[in-house]
Amino acid sequence: MSSPNNPNETTYISMSPAALAARGTDASLVGAHCQYPPCNQLDFLPFKCQSCSQTYCSDHRTEDGHDCSQKGAWATRRRLAEQSKASLGGHKPVRDRDVLYAKPCAEGTCKTTIGTSLVPGVHCNACRRDYCLKHRLEEDHDCKSKPPIGARASALAAQQAAITTKATSALERLKLWGASKKEQYKDSRAAKAAGPSGLNAKGQTKLVAVNTLKKTAKGDAKIPPEKRVYLYVEAENETAKAKIPKGEFFFSQDWVVGRMLDSAAASLQVQNINNRSDKEEDKLRVFHVEGGRILDFGEKLGTALVSGNTVVLLRGVGAPEDLIKV
Repeated sequence: MSSPNNPNETTYISMSPAALAARGTDASLVGAHCQYPPCNQLDFLPFKCQSCSQTYCSDHRTEDGHDCSQKGAWATRRRLAEQSKASLGGHKPVRDRDVLYAKPCAEGTCKTTIGTSLVPGVHCNACRRDYCLKHRLEEDHDCKSKPPIGARASALAAQQAAITTKATSALERLKLWGASKKEQYKDSRAAKAAGPSGLNAKGQTKLVAVNTLKKTAKGDAKIPPEKRVYLYVEAENETAKAKIPKGEFFFSQDWVVGRMLDSAAASLQVQNINNRSDKEEDKLRVFHVEGGRILDFGEKLGTALVSGNTVVLLRGVGAPEDLIKV
């Protein structure tokens, strides 16, 4: 037989002296009166109904015994509790917002798993994604370039238009810079063709700059010196935010532009999802400043570039065949 003191087994529980004292009653002296109206018997060891919370004597302690006004309430609560416990594998029920969901950090380059007891996730209210502690700030996960999850189509279209406008504006600025660089490049080529005596101040400055670049550039030491192309690499500020805005690197002449882009993006810590997205607005491209054009991913560096050139990483400008060359 189940103990009436176990609240999970019967509709009633025996009220201890401590429980009666909590209600302001000295059970050792007077006990408590049964609250079933026809009875009202004084009982020194009364029972509490778990459905209606009233106090009864031993004869009227059951729901049927006192015509309980909340009959079945205790059984319903118990059934729901058991169902909840079973659905959670025996764990204590928790609110939805307290449940931990293990998933990767929403920053594309991050491999951290968040939503665990050891590595909590931080929700960004702007783009509505979850990030690890390292990428929790908006500037750390390039929040402005991400459409908010669940945003309306019109809002997404407006945001995408803004991104496209920003990319186009950036490209136009780079083309103007490229036109200026192209003139300087022509001057240095003409001076070089004229021989040492024909080198003017600009040509000499160019040679000194390239020699300095060769001393400071970083790259794969396995690339033979005669195969190296030394470049100035920058990340366009508006569309390809980088932890390191610019750098000096060398790459192999035999590499294609796509491989150079991957290496440069990793070195400058620019988000690169070219291999994971088919959308052109997500893709990083390489702009050759002196050439005034976007390079195709399949072009060989030895053909498209020379040491001392500057290339800029930018996003969302479109493929080379879609753009007008300077």
